[in-house]
Amino acid sequence: MRKFLLKIALNTIAMLPLAVVQVFGAILGLLAYVGSKQYRTLFRPQYEAVVNEHKLPLKPWEAVRASGMLFSDSLWIWRNPQKALKLVEVQNWDLVEAAIQEGHGLVMLTPHLGGFEIIPRVLAQHFPATILYRPSRQEWLNEVVENGRAYPNMHFVPTNLHGVREMTRALTRGEAIGILPDQVPSGGEGVWVPFFGRPAYTTPLPARLANRNNTPVVMFTAKRKAIGQGWLMQATRLARLSEDANVAAAELNTAIENAVLVAPEQFIWSYNRYKHPAGAELPPSA
Repeated sequence: MRKFLLKIALNTIAMLPLAVVQVFGAILGLLAYVGSKQYRTLFRPQYEAVVNEHKLPLKPWEAVRASGMLFSDSLWIWRNPQKALKLVEVQNWDLVEAAIQEGHGLVMLTPHLGGFEIIPRVLAQHFPATILYRPSRQEWLNEVVENGRAYPNMHFVPTNLHGVREMTRALTRGEAIGILPDQVPSGGEGVWVPFFGRPAYTTPLPARLANRNNTPVVMFTAKRKAIGQGWLMQATRLARLSEDANVAAAELNTAIENAVLVAPEQFIWSYNRYKHPAGAELPPSA
């Protein structure tokens, strides 16, 4: 019953205007930060280390509020895809069209930043996209996410061998595939390379898929504008990634870092990017 009521509440919130939903998300972010020592212990050191290293203005409370808006943006985009598409400003789209016209498909990389859920919907307006995702361990939450993400021309596949095969077939058809490159892969599926100066277990999968048929790789960001004003979506084509898994993963992390620095307060600092997944070898520092 509690799960049912929670799903109803989430759907009800998503029906509100974007500005209201984002304010609600900001409040959730503040509550999570103030109410959870574990959340603070994970969030603040990761955010501050990057901002201080790059001599950027320190805006911890803006980052905390934005962390809640990552969730609320996603809810609203899922519930209101057509309204959301009208609120996204797309830059460098000619770069994306030129890449897909090469005929080898497109590897789309979208870090957890701002309104990242709008990115595959923009692409799906123009060509099919197969998106790799990790199912939630909580069945009710997985149902909410899968129902929310369902959209024409978008096909979601799980992070397993079947999903990788589906993505390979999509590239063979000249279509786009999408990967969240800042997620920690399962043990045995990644390599340890630096991410903002610390060893992070990183997937070399984008390079493996792209190098099979010289497929273009494009990094996308969706920076949140002012409250209720939507998002600025930008695209950057990456140079060909190395055939060496370690080098390719390091190149990938450098590209993610550049994407994060577009709007550092809007990145998912509450996620432990440096965790040691079960079954993975120990990081070099150990």
